[in-house]
Amino acid sequence: MAYWQWGDANSDHVIICAHGLSRQGRDFDVLAQALCQAAPGKLRIVCPDVVGRGKSDWLKDPTGYQIPQYAADMLALIAQLQAKTLDWVGTSMGGLIGMVVCGQPDLPLPVPVRRLILNDVGPAIEWLAIQRIGQYLGKAAQFESVQQAADAMWAISSSFGPHTKEQWLALSQAMVKPSGTGFALHYDPAIAIPFASATEESTKQGEAMLWALYDNIKAQTLITRGAQSDLLSVATAQAMTQRGPKAQLVEFTGVGHAPTFIAVDQVKAAVDFLIGKS
Repeated sequence: MAYWQWGDANSDHVIICAHGLSRQGRDFDVLAQALCQAAPGKLRIVCPDVVGRGKSDWLKDPTGYQIPQYAADMLALIAQLQAKTLDWVGTSMGGLIGMVVCGQPDLPLPVPVRRLILNDVGPAIEWLAIQRIGQYLGKAAQFESVQQAADAMWAISSSFGPHTKEQWLALSQAMVKPSGTGFALHYDPAIAIPFASATEESTKQGEAMLWALYDNIKAQTLITRGAQSDLLSVATAQAMTQRGPKAQLVEFTGVGHAPTFIAVDQVKAAVDFLIGKS
């Protein structure tokens, strides 16, 4: 599993940033730089490419592309980082991985996670959003240029909210890799195989387990939600403020699933929560 690192490689205050289902670790470039500027020389920010994505290896058995495997990989990574202070930022799938890591008290963590950001995700996931994602996940595509790829990705990702052309192109650079005479998406199309096996019934059945994990979380928790999100409902977000870690909730107008931590207000919310006064 490859990862991207920012800040002081010797710092024992580690912030892990885990990306969404079809994304990769470079999604957090802007947030990582902002954290480094806010606490110079004090942080080590680690942004993994979850297996099957980015620079990480692809699995021979695609049934492994599920949360338990991802969480096990993260535990192996955390064991190597030797953190004395550990925080977690998780967007969508990365937030689900974070709930597993933070919500099981018997896991072999060197230190408990101190602060947790769940970015537009919770224990209850809206079925219509899963169906929407399934329409494009794993579809092979070839692009003549990075710009063409960026335009195609914007067509299915406009719910991320307003971005300048320059911001979106920068966010798209790591989403493709050279392929033949052009470019292809960075991830293994087989990540769609386990995802496609989900049903509305199985998704509902999984909620009880996820709520149990959430209720066990001891970390100080912040939910960042796109106000127009189709994946994290208002009702679920509100329930998360009332139970378990009783998370704080910040919503961003004009944004759906999911905030990218590029807009100034989104970056500020994350930085203030992670390195603000205890």
